[in-house]
Amino acid sequence: MKLPMIPLSILELGRVRQGSDRRTALNDARTYAQQAERLGYKRIWVAEHHNMPGVTTAATSVVIGHIAAGTSSIRVGAGGIMLPNHAPYVIAEQFGTLEALFPGRIDLGLGRAPGTDQMTLRALRRDPANADNFPQDVQELQAFLAPKGTNQRIEAVPGSGSNVPIWILGSSLFGAQLASSLGLPYGFASHFAPQALHQALNVYRNNFKPSAQLDKPYAMVGVNVIAADTDEEARYLATSQQMSFTDLFRGTRGLMQPPIEDIESYWSPQEKAQAGQMLDCSVIGSRETVSDGLQKLIEKTEADELMIVSDIFDTAKRQRSIEITAQAMA
Repeated sequence: MKLPMIPLSILELGRVRQGSDRRTALNDARTYAQQAERLGYKRIWVAEHHNMPGVTTAATSVVIGHIAAGTSSIRVGAGGIMLPNHAPYVIAEQFGTLEALFPGRIDLGLGRAPGTDQMTLRALRRDPANADNFPQDVQELQAFLAPKGTNQRIEAVPGSGSNVPIWILGSSLFGAQLASSLGLPYGFASHFAPQALHQALNVYRNNFKPSAQLDKPYAMVGVNVIAADTDEEARYLATSQQMSFTDLFRGTRGLMQPPIEDIESYWSPQEKAQAGQMLDCSVIGSRETVSDGLQKLIEKTEADELMIVSDIFDTAKRQRSIEITAQAMA
C-alpha cells in the first residue's frame, strides 16, 4: 500500500556528543536543518530543556534564530516553549521578533511542563504552580500576538499583529482538551510518552471547536525514526538513544555516546523495560522497514503530520537517516 502523502517535520535537541562541544552541536543543528530543507521537510522545531549537559536548546528562541538564518524556506519553531517558565508578554516579543526577521516561517509550540527538574525550576525563579495558569497564559499570549486593540495599553513590539501560529503540545489528555477548546493544532509527544497517544487524539478530534487560526483538527504525532541502509545498522545506531534514556533513569545525564554492539550489556532488565515503554513509538530499520512502520503509524493515528526524531551519534549517519525516511515517504 502506498503511504499517504502527509508532511514530515523534525524535532531537534542540539545534542552535544562525546568528543565534541556545544558550539559544534548548535552548528550541526543548522546544518541538519539545511539538509532537511533540501529534502522537503516542512518544519524543524527545537525543544526547551534546562540543566541537561547534552542538550543545547535551552535558549530556544535564540536557537530558532540561528537555524532560521541558515535556511530559507523550511518553517522553524519551538517544540516547545515551556510557557510556565516565562511571561507570555516576553514570549510574544521574542517570537514577534523572529517573525519580523523570518516572515511566514516561525511556529510557536507551547507546553506546560517545566522541561527540567525542581531545583532548576527554582533557579529559573518560577513557581511550580504556574503550570495551573497555562490555559490563561496561552490566551494572554494569543492576545499579545494579535493586532493591537483600540484601548489596549500594553503592546508587544515586535509581536502585535504577527499572528505567529500557536500549537499546543502535550503527552496527556490535558493538552488535547485545551487544544480542542481553543481550536489550535495539537502535537503529541509520542516519541517519549506514547501511552495516551490514541486516547488524546480522540479527545482532541471529538471536541474540536473551530477558531480563527484553524477550521478543523490538525494533529502532529512524534515518532523516533532511526533509518539506515540495513536493519542491522539501524539497530546499532539506535543504541545511542537507548543509552541516553537509560542514563536518564539513572540520574546520570551526560553527553551523547557513540553506539555500541551489545546494548544488553549496558542496561538492566528493568531499565530495558522502562526504555522500551518510553520508546515504543519508534521505527528502526532500512528504507523498507521504515516505510512499513510509518504506514502502520499513520493508519493507526490518522496523523496529519509526523514529527521525526532521529537521535543518532554520527552526524553524517543522522543526515542519511532523514534522507532514507524522506525516500520511504516519497
